[in-house]
Amino acid sequence: MRTAKHSGIPAQPAAVALAGVLMVSGCVAAGRRPARATAAEKAAAASTNTAAAYAPGVDVTEASLRGSEFAQVPDLEPIYFDYDSSSLGETALAALKKNASFIKARPELEFLVAGHCDERGTIEYNLALGQKRAKEVREYYIRVGVPGQAVATISYGKEQPVCSESSEDCWTQNRRAETRARSRTPPHENPAGAAAP
Repeated sequence: MRTAKHSGIPAQPAAVALAGVLMVSGCVAAGRRPARATAAEKAAAASTNTAAAYAPGVDVTEASLRGSEFAQVPDLEPIYFDYDSSSLGETALAALKKNASFIKARPELEFLVAGHCDERGTIEYNLALGQKRAKEVREYYIRVGVPGQAVATISYGKEQPVCSESSEDCWTQNRRAETRARSRTPPHENPAGAAAP
């Protein structure tokens, strides 16, 4: 019969004894573990964490882009962004505060925030970054009391530059979000029983 080194205990019974100790210690340790969360509990926890991390304004429904064109308004300043960023800096916040005052004083209008980028990067990347910039501006407006249904967003990426030179000064002008306005379009009224178009 073979024995384990240094112990003088036969190898086979030593392995059985070790397995038994491990099984018992595993059961004791399992008793101390917290119960596993169900899938529903995990989903509820994730939605709670997401809600706490992202708290948009009261209304997240955007204005419709359909209808007449939005026009630039001299009183609404463009918001400029750093390279590859959608964060609002101090200068941007000061301009947004003025823009928000203008917007809140004109409930007869609806607004469009258009996000733009400089020429660097792919079309897809810049469309996504332009949308992030537009949404960041819209969310600021909502946080300061502008109704969400009065503001829509769109991204033009790098497709509508205000400057076409390949220089930092020009790129700085193109990294922007513009707020445009139009008269509020009344909801379509359908006569009773008429089918909507």
